[in-house]
Amino acid sequence: MSPAAHAATLTVRRSTRFVAWVRAWRAGLVPYDDVAEEIAADEEHLVADAPGAWTDVPLAEGLTALSKWHPDEIRLVLPAPGDPRGLPGPGPFTGAALVAGEGVVTPGLGLVPEVRTHTSGSGVTFETVLWRCYALPEPALRPVDELTAAEAEAELSQTLVEATSTLAKLDIAQWRPELAGALAAIRKPDGCTDLPPGYDPRARRLYARASILDRVLALAEHAAPGGAVNGYEAQQRDAALRPLVASCRRALVAACNSPMI
Repeated sequence: MSPAAHAATLTVRRSTRFVAWVRAWRAGLVPYDDVAEEIAADEEHLVADAPGAWTDVPLAEGLTALSKWHPDEIRLVLPAPGDPRGLPGPGPFTGAALVAGEGVVTPGLGLVPEVRTHTSGSGVTFETVLWRCYALPEPALRPVDELTAAEAEAELSQTLVEATSTLAKLDIAQWRPELAGALAAIRKPDGCTDLPPGYDPRARRLYARASILDRVLALAEHAAPGGAVNGYEAQQRDAALRPLVASCRRALVAACNSPMI
């Protein structure tokens, strides 16, 4: 599998798992000792600029900075150019979250994941994820026009119906055979589409559906221009996929920020 295809099979939005598992921990539904492991999965995660720390610290240690917040005060943001909803306003955190396309917001602290690639002396390439902390003015959580899980589920279904014909034309396995394995890997259950205890069935269903679709769309982006054979068809493809990508983002936010039960 090519590096691009391999990258596309990984969890696209690391902040979704971060927010979901930290909220479950703060709700008293999962033990603190399990949170960092569930967020990191098979990756190495560190925290930079954590309050009171002078150097990068392991994720488990950095999570203590969030120990005073209520679950509802820990929010996922998935901003995009032209759609900064959920962000606290101009500042270093907002800039970093827009570049990364994701972030975590609490009343006084924002976190954005940075993926760093390293090469060992033997030539083996590996990645680490660095969660950089940013001080936010309190209160950083402003009222936002955020969809409920029910609204996001309806919107995603409608947008998917409208884009289905274009997605069928992409036929990734046909025009990029080496990506067939990546699609198969995305469709296999791997724990990345599961929410922790505390979320209702609708949020779980929405998160699973949006996570898989989000990863498929990321894979399609890696393999652009897709099935289009000329510039006009490429524009049609992008025009059809753009609202679906936005709906996926809103669905993931709605699922992860849903009230805990």
